[in-house]
Amino acid sequence: MRGLTKEYVVKRLGMFVLTVWLGMTLIFIIPRLMPGDPTTAMITRMAAQAGRIENSAELIAAWRSHFGLDKSLPVQYLSFMRGAFTMDLGYSLAYFPTKVTDMIGRCIPWTIGLLVMATVMSFVLGTIIGALLAWQRTPRIPRMLLSASLIFTSIPSFMMGILLLYLFSFGLHALPFGGGYDRAALPGWNGPFIASVLQHGILPALAIVVCTMGHWALGMRGMMITTQGEDYMVLAEAKGLSPGRIFFSYEMRNAMLPQFTALALSLGTIAGGSVIVEYIFTYPGIGYLLYMGIVNNDYALIQGIVFVLIVSVALAVLIIDLIYPCIDPRITYQRK
Repeated sequence: MRGLTKEYVVKRLGMFVLTVWLGMTLIFIIPRLMPGDPTTAMITRMAAQAGRIENSAELIAAWRSHFGLDKSLPVQYLSFMRGAFTMDLGYSLAYFPTKVTDMIGRCIPWTIGLLVMATVMSFVLGTIIGALLAWQRTPRIPRMLLSASLIFTSIPSFMMGILLLYLFSFGLHALPFGGGYDRAALPGWNGPFIASVLQHGILPALAIVVCTMGHWALGMRGMMITTQGEDYMVLAEAKGLSPGRIFFSYEMRNAMLPQFTALALSLGTIAGGSVIVEYIFTYPGIGYLLYMGIVNNDYALIQGIVFVLIVSVALAVLIIDLIYPCIDPRITYQRK
């Protein structure tokens, strides 16, 4: 690939492995700093549901032994690292005997489907709005309308989600208020199920798009302004090129590189889900699953989800670093 060197690729792969290792170490330590014990919390929940439990101390000891929580921290750490590298994330403490990988595998398609759609829509709309706001030929009235579309940027997405629920679910009764699909629909590649999934995803996706496209727009507007006085812009205008070609091929193209970097990082974080939005809409994604893991002190589930998030973000950064020379020929990692 033009602009890349073997030494740089090896260096970036090494940084990728180091990043993943440090992240895994942190997600092993942080849950264990939380107060309480997952097995004790499990027995407490069982007691609250079924009343007094006989021999609770012996039961807690047995569960701790079964999940390896009675071993020393170095032994637990080595076991966790070995399981992570072999993609054996163990069993969920709160949903035993379900495996963590199975739980993540069931939820991650929902999160990817929702957040990829929302992120791409937000990126496209925000980038176009920001470019038009910075373009000097944009008429005054459209410019004012585009500026008005950014007023929701300061509103958190979960607050927008609550507002949308009130308006469209409880007010107009036009859209469902929660879940991923209608329970009456038979899951599969059939029309009723797909239509139900799309219908249930409208409100959470809209809450994310409306509140995040302003960030893309402001970033693109700032970058477009910096390109307006560049020599290549003056040359393009002196050559008599059409305004549309100058706008797309010269101004937007040279302002897009930071946007692509931010998009790659955003897509990398998709695997972690949007915790609060998914919780509000009880959407069956990774974010809602992570919330349930935190509530239940489920070490294995928390570690598994955050591990997937760390790998996805590190991989996104690695890929964008390696394809930079293709996006912008001015970027090269070859020594001069």
